[in-house]
This record gives sequence, structure tokens and C-alpha cells, in this order.
Amino acid sequence: MACHPFPQTTAYVRIIAQSWQEGHIRGYVCAGEYQWEFCWQFKAKKLHICPALGRALIKEPLGRFLEAQDYQLEPGGDYEFVIRAKF
Repeated sequence: MACHPFPQTTAYVRIIAQSWQEGHIRGYVCAGEYQWEFCWQFKAKKLHICPALGRALIKEPLGRFLEAQDYQLEPGGDYEFVIRAKF
């Protein structure tokens, strides 16, 4: 019996702004053929993503990534993470 790996897509994140005083990180994320702009309000643990097209695909995995990495992310930085789904 052959072993089939999980489908996966790499998401690429670019941080464009960060404010510890205001409690947010802004950036872009793209995965597959989709691209979104996001604002992670880490003090309130709220994630806003635009546009709405495909938002349901990225919101949960991006939120997990940002919660785990928010203190290590810097403006101008490029990051990536793997999503266990094919976009």
C-alpha cells in the first residue's frame, strides 16, 4: 500500500508595519494564487484579512502562525509556513 502525503501549500508572509504601543502587526500573505492584506491586533487577538475572497482558507492557519511568531516578526521581514491543504 502506497503512502500518500498530505496535500500542502506554502504561505508566504511579508510584514510591512508593527506597533507595540498600538498592539498590531500589518502585512501581506499569499498562498497558491491568493493574496491578502492582514492586520493582527495581538493585544486583542483579532485578525482582519482583506479581501474576502478565499479568506476562510487562510484565517485559521495565519492566525496560528502569527500567535506563535508575533514577537519574532519584524517589519520588512519575509516568512513562510506550510498549510496542510492544497490551494
